[in-house]
Amino acid sequence: MRRKLHFSAEFFTGTERLVYYVLFPALLFQSIVRTPIQLETAATMIWAAAAMMLIGALLSWLAWPVLKPDGQAFASAVQCGFRFNSYIALALATRLAGEAGLSAMALLIGFSVPLANAMAVYALARHAKSNLFGELIRNPLLLSTVAGVLYNLAGFSLPGPVDALMSRLGSTAITLGILCVGAALALGGARDNLKLINWILVVRLLLLPLVALALGLLLPLTLVERQMLLLFGALPTASSAYVLAARMGGQGEIVALLISASTVLSVVTIPLWMQALL
Repeated sequence: MRRKLHFSAEFFTGTERLVYYVLFPALLFQSIVRTPIQLETAATMIWAAAAMMLIGALLSWLAWPVLKPDGQAFASAVQCGFRFNSYIALALATRLAGEAGLSAMALLIGFSVPLANAMAVYALARHAKSNLFGELIRNPLLLSTVAGVLYNLAGFSLPGPVDALMSRLGSTAITLGILCVGAALALGGARDNLKLINWILVVRLLLLPLVALALGLLLPLTLVERQMLLLFGALPTASSAYVLAARMGGQGEIVALLISASTVLSVVTIPLWMQALL
């Protein structure tokens, strides 16, 4: 659509804002509200996801002393080792495990977004000043997740018309989100940082799924929860990583290449990893 039908970059930028601020929060809220939350299981999933991202950040940061890359390139690229593409996550979760998978993935995403954003902003903080706390408390994904959990724990249920509306908004979020992923693909540039790029891709697509698989087998989780944790670990990096890098004075080219390469390669790696639990 963008390259052959000449849809403008502004169209996809606006669409991504719509998904991020309206449609995606509606999907997270409804998915969490509709499924009973067992605090023990939810806490286990959240801690597992947090541990996985912290390990991913550590493995990504090891590229600094080992490869000694350019500082700006490293600050921009390191976030791609632990951030995740939420749109692909929800689309595949629904396909693999229906509503149960969607609810588990929504919980993982909602509580992991603040940690991922905080670590990503920290890596770029040397190049620009940013009010990290202010950004987190205004994050629509965090707000919708917290609201959904509180609404669920209070024992409330959504009225029929509201539930139907949010269901339609949620399905639209997945569709439009996937379109934005495709429009952002760019496989050229950043040739001076191939070692760093390869390092981050190995962490994101090979090492993190291995960590997720091990955590899933060690922790008291159901099969669906193990599958969602593994899928969460095997995801390509977030398309919004480019926006953050560009906004904070980083190298957008290397991030765009990492987003595109991890997305394309995940078409092969995700099915291979999921075979371990199917």
